[in-house]
Amino acid sequence: MMEKIQRFGGAMFTPVLLFSFSGIMLALTIIFKNPMLVGSIANEGTFWYNAWSVVESGAWTVFNQMELLFVIGLPIGLAKKANARAAMEAVVTYLTFNYFVGSILEHFGKTFGVDYAGSADSGTGLKMIAGIKTLDTGIVGAILISAIVVWIHNRYFDVKLPEFLGIFQGSSLVVIIGFFMMLPIAILTAWIWPKIQLGIGSMQGFLAASGVFGVWLYTFLERILIPTGLHHFIYTPFIFGPAVVEGGITRYWMDHLNEFSRSTEPLKKLFPEGGFALHGNSKIFAAPGIAAAFYATAKPEKRKKVLAILIPVTLTAVLAGITEPLEFTFLFIAPVLFVVHALLAATMAATMYAFGVVGDMGGGFIDLLAKNWIPLGANHWQTYAIQLVIGLAFTAIYFLVFRFLILKFNFATPGREADTADVKLYSKKEYKEKMAGAGGPAIEGENQYTEAAAIYLEGLGGSDNIANVNNCATRLRIGVHDETLVQPDEVFREGGAHGVVRNGKAFQIIVGLSVPQVREQFENLLKFNQNLEGDGQ
Repeated sequence: MMEKIQRFGGAMFTPVLLFSFSGIMLALTIIFKNPMLVGSIANEGTFWYNAWSVVESGAWTVFNQMELLFVIGLPIGLAKKANARAAMEAVVTYLTFNYFVGSILEHFGKTFGVDYAGSADSGTGLKMIAGIKTLDTGIVGAILISAIVVWIHNRYFDVKLPEFLGIFQGSSLVVIIGFFMMLPIAILTAWIWPKIQLGIGSMQGFLAASGVFGVWLYTFLERILIPTGLHHFIYTPFIFGPAVVEGGITRYWMDHLNEFSRSTEPLKKLFPEGGFALHGNSKIFAAPGIAAAFYATAKPEKRKKVLAILIPVTLTAVLAGITEPLEFTFLFIAPVLFVVHALLAATMAATMYAFGVVGDMGGGFIDLLAKNWIPLGANHWQTYAIQLVIGLAFTAIYFLVFRFLILKFNFATPGREADTADVKLYSKKEYKEKMAGAGGPAIEGENQYTEAAAIYLEGLGGSDNIANVNNCATRLRIGVHDETLVQPDEVFREGGAHGVVRNGKAFQIIVGLSVPQVREQFENLLKFNQNLEGDGQ
């Protein structure tokens, strides 16, 4: 069950990767359309203003079609076969569901207490999704329907029908089953969801009023659950869902960024809910302090090697907001350090919120600049000066606390490991020699990621031991048949991994941002082995 939940959480992250670029582009268009920042050239009606309005309309794509992105993203991550067909089936079934809901409310809306004749504006409970006027179930509805379709797909896609019904098998069968399932689900949704919307409204008020402690608890949970892969379930309802504001913090922030940039009111007064999107500060300010502590406590003869490891993972954390490569360098060596990290990250966010810092700050420094500092700096520079002072203070706190704990308890952090014998690894050349045999096929799409994929495959016990393959933003997620065949973490680290999460037969190899390319080569190697076996090698 834990493995399935982790895979589900990882699949939810697939569309999230698209939001960062779109958010930056939106922020830039808002900056370039603001006369306070670029002068009269940005006055409404000018060619400059109109040109950037065109760019802005394209930048809104992923936010305006957020539900469809999650509908498509889940099958990509969770379908066991024919992922592309599963994505198509999910879209068709989700649209069918919304057509059903819209028609039910059009004819029986009063029965369910919904004014369907009204406009589908914010706050009405209605929304236009792909041209369909329907209930605004947000990403919750999208994820639920897509998950149902994935279940149908995995169970019935390969079912063989009689020859005369062959046209209805495969994707057609999945959509047919989905069609008949969506009708009762649509009726239940029309009945239950308006009541849930009332509950969500109450919850939004409660969380928004929870103050400093609410921000602390949210940030702590978002960090501490990273090793389990369940942190997606914490931030997604806040950042992209309705937990504290309709449409999610990111959407609301971009909608009102121009308004906030022109106001001189304190940001915390304008958008108190923005305290639940401060978790990116621990990525920007904590990473340098942690890295500095590792370098300072490393053995002198290993500091050069440690620096080569720390620089890229620290830059990845600070600039891109992807912290797992850094965090997994010490998570399993010294778990207590990760707990301290979560506590300090939560305290940093809560402290910033107490001093008036709010915004959409869930990413790295590039996000912070584009979506906060640059567009709002003219009228809110004092807030960001406070943020910078608190952040740098916590950088120093991280350094001092981590350095003290590493030395006090002699944790084997990077550069302090005991000198051990080298672990036997397979190089790409050795792997190819082993597998090629006589006249074996070439490895499809071989590139610079093939060697790492080959090392991971051997470390996991070989292709015969692989049950399933998946990935999220930074992790290669593998299910194996026999966990006892999986080699120690050192094998994977020599292949470039930052660590390994082990949970029974489920393994997560922390690869970093190149995980999609590594996964592709990993699957190519599996296919390569299957071809060899099919040829009798």
